[in-house]
Amino acid sequence: MSIEEQRRTMVLTGVVAGSVSMPEAAALLGLSERSIWRLKRRFLADGPAGLVHGNRGRPSAHRLADAERARILELAGGRFAGANDSHLVDLLADEGLIVSRATVQRILRAAGRPSPRRRRPPRHRSRRDRMAQAGLLLQLDGSRHDWLESRGPRLTLVGAIDDATGILTGATFRDQEDVAGYLEILRDTVRRHGVPAAVYHDRHTIFVAAPRTPLTLEEQLVDRRAPTQFGRALAELGITSIAAWTPQAKGRIERVWGTLQDRLVTELRLAGAADRDAANVVLRRFVTRFNRRFAVPPTDATPAWRPLPNGARLEAVCCLKYRRVVAPDHTIRVGATILQLPAARGQRGYAHRRVDVEVRLDGRLVVWDGTVSSSFATRRPIPSSSVPWPVPGSISVGLRRPQARSRSRLRNTRGSGSSPEANSTIGSIGSDCQGPSAADLTESPSYDRT
Repeated sequence: MSIEEQRRTMVLTGVVAGSVSMPEAAALLGLSERSIWRLKRRFLADGPAGLVHGNRGRPSAHRLADAERARILELAGGRFAGANDSHLVDLLADEGLIVSRATVQRILRAAGRPSPRRRRPPRHRSRRDRMAQAGLLLQLDGSRHDWLESRGPRLTLVGAIDDATGILTGATFRDQEDVAGYLEILRDTVRRHGVPAAVYHDRHTIFVAAPRTPLTLEEQLVDRRAPTQFGRALAELGITSIAAWTPQAKGRIERVWGTLQDRLVTELRLAGAADRDAANVVLRRFVTRFNRRFAVPPTDATPAWRPLPNGARLEAVCCLKYRRVVAPDHTIRVGATILQLPAARGQRGYAHRRVDVEVRLDGRLVVWDGTVSSSFATRRPIPSSSVPWPVPGSISVGLRRPQARSRSRLRNTRGSGSSPEANSTIGSIGSDCQGPSAADLTESPSYDRT
């Protein structure tokens, strides 16, 4: 007998003895008085056995026949051996045996036959506590979503949140998830708050080089894979880069996307934003209200943001950098274009020197040889593209596409440093791309790297 049936036996024994009234028995057992009278009749007729449910010990009316159960076991161990439970149900249906997956599992497990498909047991996961101080950890991610609700193109929102306080330290809309977007929010974060101690991100190739990508010759010589553009910027700022293995590891920013896909979409609709520029205007206003509404106080009120390292300029860090060797005709190749360098002070040449080409976020080109920089003010922002430099033709002056030359013309111009064709094509630079003079280098901070 079950515990409930033993309890009913004790109460009904008192009812028969007259020590417990019918209303008291109904209150004790949580039944109506009519049910107590029915149980009393069965108790008087059959004793305690009359209180046991009548179906106990009987096979279910819907139980599968023994012959069908044996047939399932025969097929599962014979023709259909190795099929998982769900697949076995489909195969049995082809044989005319229509049974549910739960029934098949119950029959097989009772016969001691485990599932052929091994599943890992669920691991224990616990929510990680927030960092104690603001600036100890940033979480970076991008969210591809129909932010404009078919009023415009699908955009990707790239953002960063502080792990300790949950505030959005930087966010921007991009046509797609690209390195320029992450460099922009890194620059905005450092400007507003300071340099964080570490950043937490996924394993996108923007952050981590693809492990199966063959090493270049330079990487083989140093036996080390070169960092990505964003990884290089983090190293120059002294920021630790942490790559997550699962989306749940950076769950805080993943939950932020759920909030923004609800609230920010409504804000964009109310503002009538229909393109990326208008969406970014709305986003800047929204971030302020979002931080005021959802920020939480850190455990330690002392912030951990750091100032810029000595000698570092933020614009020169948050950019795309490429190492080039200057040709004898004082040109460097950037992507599919050739850039003519201006003459330096004292007409000193740059031929055969290694220089760094910096593509700034506002589109300016800065060529740096270690002592002097030359700025080419194109004022065209970097597009959302994986191409290392904007498409050819985006800089109208000072650039030309490489042209095929015959062997005879190459022989005629060999040893002259530059060909007459090159001199005629890019020998003069327009005023908007004119290299800096000595006065410019001392007076204009835009040409100064230090």
